[in-house]
Amino acid sequence: MASKELNSTDYIEHHLTNLTYGMCPDGTWSFAEVHGKSQVGGTEASCQISEMGFWAFQVDTLLMSFLLGTCMIAVFRRIAKNATSKQPSRSQNIFEYLVTFVRDQVTENFTASKNPLMGPLALTIFTWVLLMNLMDLLPIDLVPWILNGFTAPGAEGGAIHYFKVLPVADINAPIGMALGVLILIHYYSIKNKGLGGFLAELTFQPYGKWMAPVNIIFEIPGFYAKQLALGLRLYGNLFAGEMIFILIALFFSGFFDSFTGVLTGVAGLALNFIWAVFHILVVVLQAFLFMVLTLVYLQQAHEHH
Repeated sequence: MASKELNSTDYIEHHLTNLTYGMCPDGTWSFAEVHGKSQVGGTEASCQISEMGFWAFQVDTLLMSFLLGTCMIAVFRRIAKNATSKQPSRSQNIFEYLVTFVRDQVTENFTASKNPLMGPLALTIFTWVLLMNLMDLLPIDLVPWILNGFTAPGAEGGAIHYFKVLPVADINAPIGMALGVLILIHYYSIKNKGLGGFLAELTFQPYGKWMAPVNIIFEIPGFYAKQLALGLRLYGNLFAGEMIFILIALFFSGFFDSFTGVLTGVAGLALNFIWAVFHILVVVLQAFLFMVLTLVYLQQAHEHH
């Protein structure tokens, strides 16, 4: 619920700010300063996020990504250890359906050659991205409220004032995953075609080797734009969804103040439910698209043109 100490603009800005730890210009390491106070504890900090430059780490993004990835591995390991063919548990049935679904996508979208990495890679991408996307369905103030010592966002006396629970709403996470896919594309392209063959694809198409300068202008930007779009698509859709949830949360700011505030809050509840139901489709679809496009790009890295 929106804090009375914050106006609408402050509230939105607060929820779009990452918990950031980094190196300040004077060489010290600290949590970033926002509005004159540290993001942790409320005391004075050394510098702002913009002054940290490259050595600035989004702690909430890293923590949530690692936590969700660890939970995924732990659950998968437990299901695999307890798997049985006699009387499968409900969790085993769900897991087997998930594996079958991912395997069908690999079979359909990756036909160049047999590669034992594609199945586990696709399963990891789909499940991990789906778990991160699902964090957008949590109440927007829940985790910050808990971490801030059960006080409203931005209130005095809290422990941690800033915490974005949705990792993929931070551009660093989707672009980082897209960079990982890009590294795999380069690796398999060079492995299967040789360095010369890979460079030939980027320079001799579509107009032949005598038009190599023109081909480079068209081919290389398009080649890397696909990988960039892989991350930006995920970021853009989830960031927009999070932004709408934040705007809906503003409906609750005067819930206990007047009868009009109560009516506005009820309208907010209805809007929140409708958007959450619709957003479930976005959450699943974006995880599916990231997995399928990764398979398609790696398929192209195995093909000889």
